[in-house]
Amino acid sequence: MKLAEALAQRADAVKRVEQLRARVQANARFQEGEEPTEDAAALLADADRTFADLEDLIRRINRTNAAATIDGQDTITDALARRDVLRMRHSLWGKAADAASGREGFAGFRQLRSELRTLPALPVRELRATVDDLAREHRELDVAIQRANWEVDLLG
Repeated sequence: MKLAEALAQRADAVKRVEQLRARVQANARFQEGEEPTEDAAALLADADRTFADLEDLIRRINRTNAAATIDGQDTITDALARRDVLRMRHSLWGKAADAASGREGFAGFRQLRSELRTLPALPVRELRATVDDLAREHRELDVAIQRANWEVDLLG
């Protein structure tokens, strides 16, 4: 099985657990004289089996990510950490550029001559260039991670 297939199975298992949680909650109590729609105990048992499968899958994914490399360099785990930080940096730099350019609120315009203007404390043009570079780097890294996911076999 490829890593990408395991990631898809993990996502499905997480959705299944959430569905089972909702079904257990809906059937945990019922009115006297009525029967519950589903057996809450059986649903919990099904959830336990799904949790066990999910735990095994997560362990195998983590083991694979720690061992496999992208283009013979960083491990997938390292690349995932880098991608997460790039996403956070992109967000921060973008919000800083928006704030400095006046996108958040008024853009330094005044209605009366007696009102004080606001001026940018940061170089907006340079911030936007940095945001663009971070977005490009994030996209390229994400493509490399996705490619590795379809090339790498899941470890046991």
